[in-house]
Amino acid sequence: MISPSTVLLALWLAGPAPPGAVIDHCPASTGQYIGSPSIAIVPDGRYVASHDFFGPNSGHRAAALTRIFRSSDRGRSWRMVAEIRPAFWSTLFVHRGALYLLGTTHENGDTVIRRSNDGGESWTAPLDEETGLLLRGRYHCAPQPVLVHNGRLWRAMEDASGPGGWGRQFLAFMMSAPVDADLLRASSWTFSNRLPSDPAWLGGQMHGWLEGNAAAAPDGTVWDILRVDVPQGGTAAMVEISADGRQARFDPRTGFIAFPGGAKKFTIRYDAASRLYWSLANWAPDVFRSAHAATVRNTLALISSPDLRRWTVRRVVLQHADSEKHGFQYADWQFDGRDLIAVVRTAYDDAFGGPPRAHDANYLTFHRIRNFRKAGKMLEFATPPSR
Repeated sequence: MISPSTVLLALWLAGPAPPGAVIDHCPASTGQYIGSPSIAIVPDGRYVASHDFFGPNSGHRAAALTRIFRSSDRGRSWRMVAEIRPAFWSTLFVHRGALYLLGTTHENGDTVIRRSNDGGESWTAPLDEETGLLLRGRYHCAPQPVLVHNGRLWRAMEDASGPGGWGRQFLAFMMSAPVDADLLRASSWTFSNRLPSDPAWLGGQMHGWLEGNAAAAPDGTVWDILRVDVPQGGTAAMVEISADGRQARFDPRTGFIAFPGGAKKFTIRYDAASRLYWSLANWAPDVFRSAHAATVRNTLALISSPDLRRWTVRRVVLQHADSEKHGFQYADWQFDGRDLIAVVRTAYDDAFGGPPRAHDANYLTFHRIRNFRKAGKMLEFATPPSR
């Protein structure tokens, strides 16, 4: 890694800095790329952000490294306060005054959770099933929301032990725990059955589902809303979860919805003030469409829905004219009064040659979307016909 002073010098030499506030930077020449952004607001009002590293020199397949940052000035400046290993694909969330980090140990590793009582500077260690080791095996996720609903916490995951390679190997499931449980104890958590996808779905174009969101519909039903890997993009899947968290069910006739940016990771949260669900997604306008939608990440759009099924693009938040080596992806975000705050895995020019491709981000950046509820309507997406 390079020092903050070197980062600032590099940004000056490279010309315009990436949009937003730079939290961290890692040149592509290191063979390490920035992944898995997450953000939380701790009870004292400070922001905490995290990211991990992937790439050939990162060690992400054995003992991944996650960095924790904190801001005391509402995101204008950031300071690294901790490094955690092994931790990968992890979500930051606050529950009952404590900060938690939930993810895996490494790529397709054990599922683990850690707790911090000092704003992210020190963390518990998941040594066994009493201290944060929740599942042993091959598990997959991303920094996805932890939903509090009907007295339980809900978090979508994937079992990565299925056949068929990337995409098709992911088996969707939900994990949940009572709100008053000790979240570090494996016995506190309930795990649903694992659901495979079917390559015959969507006219034989279904390559898999992953990176699900726990969300509660207006009628109170809990859903796992997943990114769907199809070449044309624009589709998500809705897996229904039983009230006790033990059963996951999917109906391919009604379970696929039109979702702008659905071929890439997205985060969904509900806003009581507007009575809408919101997300930041890598929508691909027609001018940037390609044969494989999942690779197009140069546009980050704010989208909303009244019911999780009908989605509207409200505003383009970030965009670059080049989609090959520029990306604003894997956004994680929180409501902050009238604003929405986000951290983004950003691929952008730097003094070291920039990223090799949009996927391999070299920055973690912070962004504030002011008065997000006043965003104007741009384009509606209707749910496709039953299949």
